[in-house]
Amino acid sequence: MSKVDTAWLRMDTEANLMMITGVWAIRPGVTLGPLRERVAERLLQYPRFRQKVVDDALLGAHWVLDRDFDIARHVVAEVPLPMPGETREQVLRERVGELCTQALDPAHPLWQFQLIEDMGDGSSALIARIHHCIADGIALIAVMLSITDGGKAPPQRKARAPEEHQEADWLLDAFLRPMTNMTVKAIGLTGKGVSKGVDAMISGHTPMDSSLEMARMGYQAVSDVAAFALMPDDSPTRLKGKPGSKKVVAWDDSLALDEVKAVGKALGASINDVLLACAAGAIGRYLADKGDDPAGQEIRAMVPVNLRPLEQAWQLGNRFGLVPLVLPIGIANPVERLYAVRARMSELKGSFQPVMAFGLLSVAGLLIKPVQHAMLNIFARKATAVMTNVPGPAEALKFCGSTVEQVMFWVPQSGDIGVGLSILTYAGRVQFGLITDAVLC
Repeated sequence: MSKVDTAWLRMDTEANLMMITGVWAIRPGVTLGPLRERVAERLLQYPRFRQKVVDDALLGAHWVLDRDFDIARHVVAEVPLPMPGETREQVLRERVGELCTQALDPAHPLWQFQLIEDMGDGSSALIARIHHCIADGIALIAVMLSITDGGKAPPQRKARAPEEHQEADWLLDAFLRPMTNMTVKAIGLTGKGVSKGVDAMISGHTPMDSSLEMARMGYQAVSDVAAFALMPDDSPTRLKGKPGSKKVVAWDDSLALDEVKAVGKALGASINDVLLACAAGAIGRYLADKGDDPAGQEIRAMVPVNLRPLEQAWQLGNRFGLVPLVLPIGIANPVERLYAVRARMSELKGSFQPVMAFGLLSVAGLLIKPVQHAMLNIFARKATAVMTNVPGPAEALKFCGSTVEQVMFWVPQSGDIGVGLSILTYAGRVQFGLITDAVLC
């Protein structure tokens, strides 16, 4: 198991389990038998989903084939029982919240699907829980696509040489291998000199013929490390506190992606800028409704940045960094708030913080669990929320002959962070998913 994946494995706490939880709304409904057949046929082509984790304090964490694997243990049926006056959607919301606090069985592969065959309206709900040590959100989109009707199997991995990418070069893997052309683009660096400089650091063979670009990279890296080290703890609000063990989830009716694009185009902002501004405004209004005064307030959210080419998503694992984004929750005017978000996103362009965060997670994966938790709590103190935006399929998917009408997911929070906001584009719609702690609501 990679150092970064090991860090995610050991990040579980009683308050925050590192599971990515998702729901598919499927119409017409599907039954348990065909679901198990599809999962066995498609999902298990990824060897990782047959493997359990053996975590040794001295030898580290390793993936091992589960010789007691049973599909019936991992794909199960649920029959929700609504209380008087409750809708099936309310029952689903409560059940998802409960499942977000129930740890996966460490004696077996760290994933499980729960199927509610009948939601009372002819549809089914498929709840998926997958531990973050298996894959990040971008990789899980590839997994999702592979199990749908017409989905493609993952490419066969090439056998590695015995000494290839072993422990000796973990530091190279942590800090330099993420600096691919994809990463250069993702964090907003520009110029051929940057790419050549990165290649030189990784390979040791390419000459560094652009000292100016390399100097800029070095200066930016040092500046970002200093800025993160000196960053104060986040603003105190009712959303910032010690989380408990009860989670609450919510979702919206989704937005039309074309409308979001139109707003962004009219105001000179990106889709991501518009969605983050919407989220900031919603948080501010929530605090105001609770009797707090958000005027002039800001909170910080950790935002993932993908560090790998999309065509490599099938390889699973975690390959993303984090940047702290300041959200202007106290700006009531939506246009002013959008421009403030746009300006702050622009400030992050060219930042090495995603790569720095990836490297720190690699280091954390080497440490014993108490030391790792203490190290990662530095991240937690500097943020109130985790916010992620994942691009999904542009067209509605088919699954066992039925249509996947809606896709939702909820992102886990590390340390004492108590709020997670996920944004997913799917079939021309934008879906928000919110998870928080009942103590902080």
